[in-house]
Parts: sequence; C-alpha cells; structure tokens
Amino acid sequence: MPFKSNGDRRHRIPKQRQKVTNWAEYDAGLRSRGSLSVSFTAEVIKGWQAEVRVGRGDQAKYSDLAIATALTLRAVFRLALRQTEGLIGSILRLLGLDLTVPDHSTLSRRAETLEVLRPKVGSEPVHLPVDSTGLRLCGPGEWLIEKHGSKRRRGWKVLHLATNADTGQIVASVLTSRDADDGSQVDPLLDRVDGSVVSFTSDGAFDRNDVDAEVAARHPDADVIVPPRANAVPSSAAATAPTQRDVHLRCITERGRIDWQRASGYNWRALAEADVSRWKRVISNGLRSQTDRRQATEVAIATNVLNRMLDLGRPEYIRIA
Repeated sequence: MPFKSNGDRRHRIPKQRQKVTNWAEYDAGLRSRGSLSVSFTAEVIKGWQAEVRVGRGDQAKYSDLAIATALTLRAVFRLALRQTEGLIGSILRLLGLDLTVPDHSTLSRRAETLEVLRPKVGSEPVHLPVDSTGLRLCGPGEWLIEKHGSKRRRGWKVLHLATNADTGQIVASVLTSRDADDGSQVDPLLDRVDGSVVSFTSDGAFDRNDVDAEVAARHPDADVIVPPRANAVPSSAAATAPTQRDVHLRCITERGRIDWQRASGYNWRALAEADVSRWKRVISNGLRSQTDRRQATEVAIATNVLNRMLDLGRPEYIRIA
C-alpha cells in the first residue's frame, strides 16, 4: 500500500527534485532555449526527396522527413502554411542547398496521412501524471470574431497529456472532441505508453471504476492515485479486501486531504499541469488544422517539439542527499 513510510514509498516517488551544482551550466541551458541553430545533415539532404514508388499511383515528390521538418518549423514559429513555405525556402537559400520547397497545399495534403514517430519512453517503469486542456479551433470566420466581436460560439477540442514524472517529457497525447469525458481516455493514453507504469495520477474526473479496471488490466501493480469525490463512500469489501480507492478514503479520513496528497504522491500531478502550461505558451492555445487527421498530426508534431526543447534546455543534475 502507498501509505506506510517514506522508505516504503521511495520506489514510487519520481527522482526529479535535485539541486543544481553548476550554475554556469544551468544559465547556459536556459540561454540555449532561445538560441537559433539550423543545419541539414547529409542524411536529411539525401532523404529530402521521396523514394521512387514501385506500384500504382502518383509519385510523391517529398519524403515524410521533409514534410515533418516543415511542419515542425511551422509549430515552433507559429506560422501559417504559406509562411512556412517561405521560411523553408529562406533557410535552404541561406544554407546554399539545392533543394526544392514543399508548397503550402502539399504540406496540408500530406499532413493528412503523415506518420509521426511517438515519443520514446525507455525501459524503466514510469510514473504517469495525466491532465487535459481545451484547444480552440482557429479556422475560417475567426477573423470576424477578432474584428467585430461576433457572439458566434467558438469550436474547441480537448487535449489529454500523459507525462513521464522522472523526465518531464510528454509520453502520450490524445486529441478528442469536447464531448468526450476525461475518464474514457485512459485506454488510448495507456496504448501509447511502451513499458510498465508504476503509478497513474490524475484529478477527480478519473474517480471511476472503469478507470481503475483499465489501469489494473494493463499494469496490475500500478498505483492509481486519484482523489475520491467529496461524497465518496467505501466499497462493500473495504473491511476485508480494500481497494486502492478505499485506502485513499481511509487516509483522507484519518489524516486529511492535504496530508493524503503528500503521502500518496498526488502532488506530482503538477508536472502534467506544467506541460499543459508549456504547450499553451510555446505552441499555442489553439489548433490551426481543419480536419481530424491533420489536427492529430499537428498535436503529434507539437509533442515532439516540446520534448526536444526540454532536452536541449535541461541542465545536468546531481543528487547530493
């Protein structure tokens, strides 16, 4: 059970809170987040053009690598497709590369079917804080709202993020309609996580029996750290075979909700909230694409961008106590 002593819970708590020992390297890491360095490796130059198709159908001119590169720069600089086309062209000219530039319609069309590599989790078990947020749809008619203050109801979708608490990286992301509830997205999120999960942490919207069942079916030994609702009652078997939820309820009753948060490790959910904040500050609080599959590609590209930025700007830590 997760409420014994700090020594018993040590394997369950992520190993991230460490002191900085070299402030010069820390400052350099912060500055590197604002640096701009663009280069094309020999492999990228060679793989810019698509391979010759053997079967039927039109021959693609650009490889998936070229399309993913363009869409990545679009996400980083928050550009429209035509401006992305111009940015790629200027970079190729500055680097002196004799490569053609994908036009905006090609980028839009290829985003519909582009396969984006999922984040790599690694072999170690992960602590998985989960959070969600709304993303508005930026499409035709948006300028009417900005210019004339139209009262037309804006469309939006819900983004669900799962974070590796040990590294801070986003390991899974799911985009749904605004009608989908949070608890129904546990299965899609766990589908995108390779390896074992030590703990699953989220807010009270996940206080459901099917959430516990889905986590237990995939990771039987995982802790489900979800705050019970204020009117929650123990199960009928709480006295003889208590569930994790029953243990949470007993701890809240005996020690209070704040102490339960510290004892259970629920406060690590703040890492998922931090990723949501980074998403909105770095990427944006909206979606530029118009179709479901292009929006899914946009979300996958943005996930890789944030993870890459975190790797480039992360200082080196050393545990001293």
